[in-house]
Amino acid sequence: MPERRRGAVLEKALLDAAWEELTESGYARFTMDAVVQRAGTSPSVLYRRWSDRDQLVRAAIAHILEESRIDAPDTGSLREDVLTLMREINATRVQLVTVMSVQLAGYYQETGAGPGDLFAAARDKTADTLFERAVDRGEIRPERLTRRIKSLPFDLLRHEFLTTFAPVPDHVLEEIVDTIFLPLLR
Repeated sequence: MPERRRGAVLEKALLDAAWEELTESGYARFTMDAVVQRAGTSPSVLYRRWSDRDQLVRAAIAHILEESRIDAPDTGSLREDVLTLMREINATRVQLVTVMSVQLAGYYQETGAGPGDLFAAARDKTADTLFERAVDRGEIRPERLTRRIKSLPFDLLRHEFLTTFAPVPDHVLEEIVDTIFLPLLR
């Protein structure tokens, strides 16, 4: 007889099951019942935590983004920090970004949220660390760092993922940083 899961272990199992269901079936076919079956639990266990599929989808996305969070690099320069972070995202996140954009299209349409909204919270924590360090080093002035400028290199990377469904060549990452992003900060 399997050991009974509780607390954080149970919640992780439920969120992992929800994410697996989303990636395999997409939002259109995503049901609470399918998650219950995949997690090997009862409906009451799931509904005690999330009352509807929208809440569960948001929780599963937040969970997977937190589990796959990348630590902010500290190379000593903003250029290298941004490139290092983009290279790490490029090497490890193509599938995640693609799944979140394609499999969740119905979710975005139904809720009005967008992929950028969901990625923003996870991305902003890491990127803000890079920008704070660059300001402290005197590389950039804080008033130049609008929300849009801070998100620009990562938005362009996501755009490349969604137009190619493949990792982005390194020369394109460098072009984004050197010819588009950094000139905006000067």
